[in-house]
Order: sequence, then C-alpha cells, then structure tokens
Amino acid sequence: MLPFKLVYSPDYYLPIGQHVFPAEKYRRIHRRLLETGIAEESDFLRPRPALDQDVLLVHKPDYVQKLKTGTLSAREELEMEVPYSPELVQAFWLAAGGSILAAEHALRDRIAFNIGGGFHHAFPDHGEGFCMIHDVAVAIRRMQRDNKIRTAMTVDCDVHQGNGTAAIFAGTRTSSEPLPSVSASTLGRPAPGKMRGAHAGDVFTISLHQHNNYPAWKPPSSIDVDLPDGIGDDDYLAWLDNALSSGLRQFEPDLICYIAGADPYREDQLGGLELTLEGLKRRDELVFRVARARDIPMMVTYAGGYARDVEDTVTIHCNTIVAAKELCAA
Repeated sequence: MLPFKLVYSPDYYLPIGQHVFPAEKYRRIHRRLLETGIAEESDFLRPRPALDQDVLLVHKPDYVQKLKTGTLSAREELEMEVPYSPELVQAFWLAAGGSILAAEHALRDRIAFNIGGGFHHAFPDHGEGFCMIHDVAVAIRRMQRDNKIRTAMTVDCDVHQGNGTAAIFAGTRTSSEPLPSVSASTLGRPAPGKMRGAHAGDVFTISLHQHNNYPAWKPPSSIDVDLPDGIGDDDYLAWLDNALSSGLRQFEPDLICYIAGADPYREDQLGGLELTLEGLKRRDELVFRVARARDIPMMVTYAGGYARDVEDTVTIHCNTIVAAKELCAA
C-alpha cells in the first residue's frame, strides 16, 4: 500500500480519435501500476467531476457556457486542437475534479497524484494545445476559496511552456534581471539557456521548457527557464535545481502543484530535448526532495507525453510514482 493516494478514473480517456495525444495512456498507466505491484487497487481514488462553480473560479462564464452547450466557433475549436464533443467536456470536468481531489489529499498526506490533468495551455476564455480547461488552476482556486491554502506554486516540467498557467496567475509583475544558472556538467560555466524572473501574487509559477517550441507567444511566468534544443539530463537538472532554489527563496507556498510532463524525453514526437528515462526519474526525485525538505505538500499531474512508443510515456509517468514511493520509504 502506498503512503499517498492516486486519483484515477477509466473515464479519463479522451474521446479524440486518432491523435498525437495518446488518449489511452491513462488506462495503460493504471494497468502497469497494478501489474508491476507498484500500486494496488486500494491506493486509487475515484474522482467526481468538478462543479461548474469550481470551473468558474478560473474560466469566463461565456466560455464555460459555450463548452456546455456546444457553441464554440470553428476557430475556437481549431485553436483547442482536439475535436469538440459533449463527452470531451465531461472528461475535462472529471480531470478537474481529479485535481481538486488530489490537492485535498496532498494537504492531508503531503503528496497525491492525479493520473491525468496538467492541462496547462487552457486560458480563462479559450482552450489551446489539447487543453479545454485548466484543472490545476481550478484546484488551486478551489483550495484558496475553501481557505485550505493561501499560496501555491506551480512547477511545470512539461517540454512546452505553461502559457495558460502564466496568464491565469499573472498577478502584479515587475521586471527583473535574468537569473544566473550554473550547470554541474559544464564545470561551473553557465549552460546555454536563459532564466527570466518576475514577481507574482498569491500563486508563483515556474516553467522549465524548450524555448524553440510551442507556444510561439510565451506570457511571462514568475520564473521561465528557456532551454535550448537538445539539452540533456545533467544540464536540465542543474537549471531545474536553480529555478526551484530561486523560487523558494522568493516565495513560501502552502502547496506545490507539479506538472510532470513526459515530453522532455529524447524520443518524444513533440519535443526537442534529450532527457533519458533515468534523467526524467532524477527530475522527479529532485522536485520531491525539495518539497519534502521544506515540508510543502505536493499535488502531481501528468500533462503531455508523445513518445514514439507509447509504452515509454507510460514508463515515464509510472516512474514519477516510483520516485515518490522510494523517497517516502527512505
């Protein structure tokens, strides 16, 4: 039995037909966790869909109404990059409910997973990049509304910048100088790349992503780490360590929401970084260690992953749970 809960539903499956997003990955992750003994059935919780009032904590009423009534324009559906259906709306509302449930259990158990979610390209008034609504933002605002947390931090390690997250939590910003980062693998010389900083309000947003990748326009996060093409394990981990250290010097979150994208993987179809399976697990271990050292609860969502072999994506996502399990046992 795991010392934390995994939120999952077979209805997380996204009804989007043939698509680069592997809609079946959630079911495969669930099956792999059980077959390998990483988890047992008692470790899983079934979510309920988010309430419309929860979704409206983040998203504009007109947009929510369009989603609920199937009245998106052709352009709005094209921008979302997944085919609209009422069943898809239900799946996204369920994912948001899963992130709310995971956040609640993270506050109780110090860590919890939503085996789904991480839809970080959704904006208050429209969807983008396979994302209809922003489940992580909904969970944060729900926790704040219920006075369970005051502040939160998002740590986004998807290969694509969390543009929706940055826009939703923009707050009041001031310009700042680029932050230095030192890579252990280059013997003290800065790794190629750039870290940009800005001050935020009650939610501090960190995004570590490939610069030359989607989205073309990247609204400023509290900290953006713009990585060059082809960066590998050691340089990536050095940048991540620096971003976490910098963020936690500036901000004290009551909850960390870790968006653990699988797409920095070297075999990903929509990414251009060179992380290995082992490097991605080390990434997860680093984030968990940092949160544990400061006793900050952490809620994990999965976001993207488009490996040529879907089983690699499943392995990466399962390894995130293994990393948390091993740290709890240490």
